[in-house]
This record gives sequence, structure tokens and C-alpha cells, in this order.
Amino acid sequence: MNVIITGATKGIGRAIGDLLLSKGHNIAFCARSKDDVDTLTKEWSESYPNQEIMGVVCDMGVKEEVESFAVSVMTQMKVIDVLVNNAGVFLPGEILKEDAGALEQMINVNLYSAYHLTRKIGPLMAERGSGHVFNMCSVASIKAYPNGGSYSISKFALLGFSKVLREELKPKGVKVTSILPGATWSNSWSGVDLPRERLMEANDIALSVANAIEMSSSAVVEEIIVRPQLGDL
Repeated sequence: MNVIITGATKGIGRAIGDLLLSKGHNIAFCARSKDDVDTLTKEWSESYPNQEIMGVVCDMGVKEEVESFAVSVMTQMKVIDVLVNNAGVFLPGEILKEDAGALEQMINVNLYSAYHLTRKIGPLMAERGSGHVFNMCSVASIKAYPNGGSYSISKFALLGFSKVLREELKPKGVKVTSILPGATWSNSWSGVDLPRERLMEANDIALSVANAIEMSSSAVVEEIIVRPQLGDL
């Protein structure tokens, strides 16, 4: 399969890429940092020399760059089987106190990136009558929490987008799955004084994606909620 993963150089996106490559899939990915893209492209290409690896520098908060990324991937890979809309940004704060522009920034990255990329890739899947779109939502998509502010707004919106997309693509043979992870180890948690087992591993989320992909064409997991065993923080 040919898979697109946005925001794939770190955390959950990286774990999804690692796991899907180990299962023999080809990966096209993007991230903002050229150094990160070049490093990961080299690492994955050396580890999986028989698979296609395509890394592109892209700011997912900029519509034109998102659309350019889509065109580049479609030109090189032709067929896209799986799209993982994983790119996201988290800026903590309260709605009445957070910095001006926080909502706009998180809506651009957390919602509009998925919207614009899916509008480019989705029609190809619909025309072919198969494909799978994953949207990386959050438990913040279903429950507001202290200091979540505009991040939670953006994730509520992403889940809404995912639900609408599911209904629209259902008769087209294209699957849509919303992933709603709780606290998961990533760079944003670095330095936190918590035992390792208190948070989930990024690979836990990757496993849920891989398992959903491997289901038969007659089955789809619409939503996957994954939380730490001891509950949300």
C-alpha cells in the first residue's frame, strides 16, 4: 500500500511510519523542518531499501504548501491507499487568557491541513472505490479540560470534519477513522516528572491504525478512543 502521513518525523506520526514500513507499505510524509525530513528519509531508506520513501518539507498550516505536497505525492505515487492526517500543534491556555492568534494557528494546523489535503487526495480514492482516511483527533475532541483552550476547539472541529467525511465517503467505498488518543509520550511531554507507564507509548496508537487498515473491505472502525490505563491526566 501507498500511505501518506503528515507530521511524521516525531511522536505518533513517526511511530505509525515505523510500523507501516515494517509491514511492507510505502510512505510519503512531510514535516516543517528540512533537517528532520532529510534525516528521516535517509534513515528509512537505509532500513527499507526496497520500499518507496518520499519526504517533503511542508508547513501544514499553509494551504498552498499543503496542496503542493498533495500534488507532489500524487505525481510520484499515482495511487494513494491510506491518508493519515496526523499533523498538529498544541498551545496550552485558557480561551480568555491565551495569546491572540492561538485559535487561528491551531485551526490552520489541526483542522484546515486535514481539510485541504483530504480534498486533494479523497477524490482519487472515491473514484477508485477504495481507500482509508485517518484523522488524528484527541480525547480533547469529546471532553474539554483545564488549559485546553483553543486546542480543544480545534480538535472538536476535527472530529466533526471526520464524522461528516465518513458519511460522505461511505457510499464511495472509502473508509474514515477518527483516532482519539489520550496522553501519549512525545517531545511535548519531555521533562515531565511522571513515571513512563503513566502515559501511553506512541506505538500503541500506531498499532490501532495498523489494525484498522488490515480489516476486510466490509468493515470500518469509525472511532478509536485510546487512554492511559490509569485514565486521563
